[in-house]
Parts: sequence; structure tokens; C-alpha cells
Amino acid sequence: MSNPVFNNSAVFGDPKNQRGGAATQAGPAYGSPPPQGQGPAYGTPPQQGAQWGAYGAQTADAAQLDAMYNAPSATTADTKRLTYDDVIMKTGGLLALLVVVGAGSWMVAPQMPAVWIIGAVVGLVLGLVNSFKRNPSPALIVLYTVAQGLFLGGISRVYETAWNGVVPSAVVATVATFAAALFLFKSGRVRVTPKFMRWLLIAMVGYLVFSLVNVVLVMTGVLGGWGLYSGWGIIASLIGVGLAAASLIVDFDSIKRGVEGGVPAKFAWSAAFGLLVTLIWLYLEFLRLFAILQSSD
Repeated sequence: MSNPVFNNSAVFGDPKNQRGGAATQAGPAYGSPPPQGQGPAYGTPPQQGAQWGAYGAQTADAAQLDAMYNAPSATTADTKRLTYDDVIMKTGGLLALLVVVGAGSWMVAPQMPAVWIIGAVVGLVLGLVNSFKRNPSPALIVLYTVAQGLFLGGISRVYETAWNGVVPSAVVATVATFAAALFLFKSGRVRVTPKFMRWLLIAMVGYLVFSLVNVVLVMTGVLGGWGLYSGWGIIASLIGVGLAAASLIVDFDSIKRGVEGGVPAKFAWSAAFGLLVTLIWLYLEFLRLFAILQSSD
């Protein structure tokens, strides 16, 4: 997986890559005779002293059978399994909290720049903690959202002050890219195949190495900026946008496997957190891209 949130999950990952466990072990088909050594052979009459039907349910009358057949089937909500509605509600709630906190950080950023810097550090730590937790923690995910809201509000104010208009453009571009990625995934025009995953993994590793090298060059004074005012910066940002968009499609596929696999409903928090991580990355890439384009005018 590209997103560590889904990559390290035992319920959203590819079943071929999952290890043994209760969640991955399938039981015998309904109506199959008991395995050898675990019960009487199929068709064997009851032992002496045992009532016929002791190994099955008591005989039901016609009215009970009719009621059973006419009863509605149990839904995923009834069985406390993950649904798309769960993911949508959790994701929408986290995004709303992110926007509210970000708006507050935007207002205080000029007077208190340390607020969004602290938010960036805390958000990074909580992001790593949540990514590697086997079971989701709603409290930690909410705290991560608050920290990222502080960071995004402050960094957005810095960008908007230096390059007027880049924040609205980045927001619109992020929403449009999310909608386009969802459409491509739902329509089947883009499929998550092993070849697609290998390509994405190689590209993301290369992009990560490139980013780290340039950060070191900037910190040592070799470069005055991360290609910010050159054509290389535009190319790097476009690659980053493309990788983030591809990661969204992989996230959608992971959530689809989780819903179809009947994972517990609590993992809606993990799915929402994973989508939030990718959307924040995508927004930051667009923010930087539009700043570079405006600087090159």
C-alpha cells in the first residue's frame, strides 16, 4: 500500500498479504457435514439414549418457518460491520473539525507563529502513532486532526500572504482531484493491480529520496530553495500531485475491500484517518505548485 494507514492494517490490506488469524480463517460452508473426528459421521443414527435431533435444531412448525423466510436479511449495520456511510460520516466530521481549527489558526498565525509550528510537530508524531496502531483510537485521531488544523491554518496564511490567491486555488484543486479520483475508481477506468502498486511504490520511494536530498541541500545552503523558482520545482510538484492522486485511488480500493470483507465498524475511524492523511498531502502539494506558478510569472 502507498498509505501506511492502510498498509499496516490487517483488515484493509490485500488478503494475499495477510497472515493467519481469526479474521482471515474461513469456516465450513453452511450445511457441510462435520469434519472427521469432530462429530458423528453424516447419516449416523443417534446413539442409544439420545433423542433424535440432539445434534440439530428442534423441529419448527410451519408458522415459524414462514416467519423466518419472510424476515428481512440482516444488514451490515445490524451486524456492526463497516459500511460506506460509516466512512463518509467519519471523514466528513474530521474534515469539518480540520476546517474549523484551521480557520482559528489562520486568524492567530501572524501574532502566534509558534502555534502552527507546534501543530506540525505534534501532527507528525500523532500521524505516525495512529498509522501503526492495530486498532483505531478515535481520541488520537481527533487530536491528530486538531494538530493538523493548526498547522494547515498557519502555513496557509503564510502562503497566502506571500502569494495572493493560492489558498482558494489549492482548496478547489484538492476537491476536484478527490472527485476525479473517486469517479475513475468507481467507473473502473483505473484499477488497482499489482503492476499499479509496484509503479506507485517505486515512484513514491523515488520522490521521498528526492525530497530528503533537497531538504538537506537547502539546510546546508547549497540551494536557496527547493527548486521553488525554477522549472524543476514545477515538475516536482506535479509529480507530487500525481502520486497523491494515485494514493487516493489505492485508499478507495482498500476501503472497498474492508467493506466487502465485513470488517468491524470501528475501523471506519482508520479509513477516515487514512483519507485525511492523503487529502492533506494533496492540498500541500497544490499549495506549493500554485505558489511556484505565481512566482514564475
